[in-house]
Amino acid sequence: MARILYLTQIDIDFGVVAQLPAECARIGIRRPLVVTDPGVRAAGVLDQALAALGEVPHAVFDRTPSNPTEAAVRAAVSQYRDEGCDGLIAVGGGSSIDLAKGVAIAATHEGPLKTYATIEGGSPKITDRVAPLIAVPTTAGTGSEVARGAIIIVDDGRKLGFHSWLLLPKAALLDPALTLGLPPALTAATGMDALAHCFETFMAAAVNPPADGIALDGLARGWAHIERATRDGQDREARWQMMSASMQGAMAFQKGLGAVHSLSHSLGGVNPRLHHGTLNAMFLPAVIRFNAGADSIQRERRLQRMAQAIGLPGCDSQGTELAEAVRELNARLGLPSGLGALGVTPELFDRVITGAMADHCHGTNPRVATADEYREMLHASL
Repeated sequence: MARILYLTQIDIDFGVVAQLPAECARIGIRRPLVVTDPGVRAAGVLDQALAALGEVPHAVFDRTPSNPTEAAVRAAVSQYRDEGCDGLIAVGGGSSIDLAKGVAIAATHEGPLKTYATIEGGSPKITDRVAPLIAVPTTAGTGSEVARGAIIIVDDGRKLGFHSWLLLPKAALLDPALTLGLPPALTAATGMDALAHCFETFMAAAVNPPADGIALDGLARGWAHIERATRDGQDREARWQMMSASMQGAMAFQKGLGAVHSLSHSLGGVNPRLHHGTLNAMFLPAVIRFNAGADSIQRERRLQRMAQAIGLPGCDSQGTELAEAVRELNARLGLPSGLGALGVTPELFDRVITGAMADHCHGTNPRVATADEYREMLHASL
């Protein structure tokens, strides 16, 4: 059976952040906690969102770490309760949106956060008591504003996924104007996160033709505009297209992700200072080559269809041209040459492999990797 769900309201255009008061009224949020991070505040982007919020009473939590943690969730929940909030507005990248989803759970459900993690069997325990959430992304990368999941480092150090359709934001306001000041390095890293979602969900074996179509279109948009957005942050067309690609990747990844994400989730848990999008970019070439051997990839000519979407004349059955095109794009964007340039050493591999094999994305890769195969992909990504 294939289950296909597209459930939330999405507005994408320059200036849609002005709809915040109307969306609060529609959803029934009277006093939101605005969840953001120090960088968004320092860049002045938070001020734009708060100005749009106008007379709506609100509180602000601006201490989201780059990789959201259970400790940060607890701090935000404390403020949520102390300020008498009844809903959330996330203004930021995937970290702020994911943290807000963690708050939506923890503010309304009992017990430690890991109780509700997907690999702990926690998804059915997430109920409709979750606090309502409006998402206002300020990067074009994770697509968490239209996704049912969140990734949070829990108290025991694991980087875990939390998934429920009840966590889907009630509204997503995608305003490309909020991304115009994003620095080139962050534009590139978050943009590669969006492209990785499109690549990886299209490779996943689950049956979801609408997701496949959305992923391929998002891949084409993102590939055609990521260099423009990185080179000229004021390129409004490129910013709009990258925001769409990010949204499309996340709309599609309800189909499942795979080894890119199982590895990046795990390594990001081992070293939370590493940027998730950058890690995805590093792992993508090796995973494309590994996935080329999957029956579904060959039977459905998925390598060739991805190659066509990014403008390659063709792709061999081993995925060599496609993987090399990704590696060359990483270089043109100024991203690191590999994990070694990020300070990752083989001494970490055992821990990374253990985490990857336990990750919720491990089983949805078109080829389920063994520990030795993960080790080969890690070495290939150095």
